[in-house]
Amino acid sequence: MPKFWPIIVAAAVALFLMNAALNAGGEDFERWQLASRWTARAGFPFFLIAFIASSLVVLRPGQISRSLMRNRKWWGLAFAAAHTVHLYALLKFINASPEEMNLLGLLPGAAIYVVIYAMAATSWPWAYKALGKNWKRLHKTGMYLIWAVFTLAYIGKSMDPELRQAGGILLMLSIGGLALRIMAWRKQRATGQAAKAASTDA
Repeated sequence: MPKFWPIIVAAAVALFLMNAALNAGGEDFERWQLASRWTARAGFPFFLIAFIASSLVVLRPGQISRSLMRNRKWWGLAFAAAHTVHLYALLKFINASPEEMNLLGLLPGAAIYVVIYAMAATSWPWAYKALGKNWKRLHKTGMYLIWAVFTLAYIGKSMDPELRQAGGILLMLSIGGLALRIMAWRKQRATGQAAKAASTDA
């Protein structure tokens, strides 16, 4: 199986959900609104895997966690692929919506897409060498920004009576992902301090 199979799966799932939403009935803008919502959810699991892969290796080292970490690039690119379908659905919804959109309100989302595509474009060996330490800064900051956008969106959905159940589940998964990263960081810090103390005592 090719390493890039997560990209194929993510794109296929997002396209399937978009097609399902467009065949759900209702006004044109309502169908595109549903498509944008479903395709956003399609990308989240792929992002979450990329977000927690390094933490799983620290907390539960094993064949599965190491495989996820080794292929984290492909999970991240899979998220970018799914969110490209989401972007298409979102733009179609904005175009079909009878209400005038506040362009200023769209700027944060546009900025996040710049981050997503910057991370995708620099997910290759040449970028590691070209960017140096800035590569890690870009990808770490970008991961947390994307996580924050998902989390804020799911907080809002968890307060919506119609979306509360799905929003609550997704919010718990998002917070759980951050919790894993914090636990992994604390474990690495404790291990580093113990190693430093041992070398001092030697």
